[in-house]
Amino acid sequence: MTAAKAPPAAAPPPAPSAPAVPPVRTAPARRRLTPYWLLLPGVLWLLVFFALPMVYQASTSVQTGSLEEGYTVTWHFAAYGDALAEYWPHFVRSVLYAGTATALCLLLGYPLAYLIAFRAGRWRALLLVLVIAPFFTSFLIRTLAWKTILADSGPLVEFLGAVGFLEVTGLLGMTEGDRVLATPLAVVTGLTYNFLPFMILPLYTSLERIDPRLHEAAGDLYARPFTAFRRVTLPLSLPGVVSGTLLTFIPASGDYVNAELLGSTDTKMVGNVIQSQFLRVLDYPTAAALSFFLMAIVLIMVTVYIRRAGTEDLL
Repeated sequence: MTAAKAPPAAAPPPAPSAPAVPPVRTAPARRRLTPYWLLLPGVLWLLVFFALPMVYQASTSVQTGSLEEGYTVTWHFAAYGDALAEYWPHFVRSVLYAGTATALCLLLGYPLAYLIAFRAGRWRALLLVLVIAPFFTSFLIRTLAWKTILADSGPLVEFLGAVGFLEVTGLLGMTEGDRVLATPLAVVTGLTYNFLPFMILPLYTSLERIDPRLHEAAGDLYARPFTAFRRVTLPLSLPGVVSGTLLTFIPASGDYVNAELLGSTDTKMVGNVIQSQFLRVLDYPTAAALSFFLMAIVLIMVTVYIRRAGTEDLL
């Protein structure tokens, strides 16, 4: 007998091939440039309406000449010293008036923003509309309306005199006798009214973000309402406070409409001087130098304020 042949050995299975690596595709140039194209309109806007006017103003501030002979760039930096030496009281007045109006806006706006954010309920939308409603009226008309409200024979002034309020403001140098119009108090009142919405809206936005459960947690930890406000609400709303004060102080410090319509020659702010130098006296170098001084003062104060406030939501 012959032995049976053994079956042939099976071939080993083929080794698994490595997965194909898809080729790396670079983004097309159009896609990579899309963010820059989106930024282009804003950059052009800043270039045309901010950078170029700044360069032109800087050039104007170091020119000499007259309107008849023409102005020439002579690098006359003495114009800055002359402008500051002559008009420094107007700078001080502008900072004081704008700072007072900002403080009043904060005192009036914070309770109202708190009410809208936490207590308004279904009336929240209506209250927000009422806050924004003054913007639908011209700034000039709103300021002119205060001339009637603060008139010497008006009911408001008679009431303030009857309760002794004008005596206190007279001691502070804000009013003269029984008058409110053409006094520092009238200018500060106009600034406070016109810029109050700029304070309320950032405060409301910041307060509205606070989770109400944090107040409940503070109450569960036996914190009194004032303690809960001081330890929880106020720190969390500081970004809104900083934003509101900046949005109020910066335009108020350069305003000239309120001082022109509600004040007198003794209450002129630096904005009135700049407007007069540009449009009446036609002394363009002095006006440009005053503008740069005002911008530098505001920029320094804002920088110091933001650093001292310590908030990172603005950066």
